Amino acid sequence: MNLEEYAHGNELFKSYFKKNRESLLKLVSSGQSPKALFIGCSDSRVIPDLMIQSDPGDLFVIRNVGNFVPPYKPDEDYHATASGIEYAVGVLNVKKIIICGHTHCGAISSLYKDISDPSLIHTKKWLELGNSAKMNAILSLGADANKDQLYRLTEKLSVMKQLENILTYPLVKKAFEASELSIHGWLYDIETGEIKYYNAEAYEFSPLKDLANMNDIS
Repeated sequence: MNLEEYAHGNELFKSYFKKNRESLLKLVSSGQSPKALFIGCSDSRVIPDLMIQSDPGDLFVIRNVGNFVPPYKPDEDYHATASGIEYAVGVLNVKKIIICGHTHCGAISSLYKDISDPSLIHTKKWLELGNSAKMNAILSLGADANKDQLYRLTEKLSVMKQLENILTYPLVKKAFEASELSIHGWLYDIETGEIKYYNAEAYEFSPLKDLANMNDIS
């Protein structure tokens, strides 16, 4: 897609904007009040608003490589994902946090590769956030297991790990324990378009369509 195509796309969007001008301008005058914080992967095939057909203003979105949530670290370094979490919960007062992984994730498969290129120093460090999921997948299936099976299990275990990590944030933990915030782990299948959620009671990922009440960490 070249720049001319992007420009054409913007012209098409302007037609949408015109038809929805009143609601979109209300977001300008009233400010944003998103319903949920969505933490997803930067993968170009994962498009949150398209996947769940949400409207402008519905989601506060954080995207990074692997949809990882680094554990809370109270220092004065630069923490992009952490600052987004704090802003969503502490300022925007979102009522839901959704951590969404996906199948065929490049970050997950990269956990099983040797990254030695010095120009990827930050990528290599960031991928350490997936090591726990990788280790548990290998412990479960064995190091000689089929690679695709390892990757699919690691993707699921990684989502579960990020659910643990996000509760290390004081603002998140406080709101969650006060029942002011619910936290959800999703897995998007890029081959079918289906989203499954982590069902904590069943210890498995179940179809999102079957979920009647999303009030628990599930």
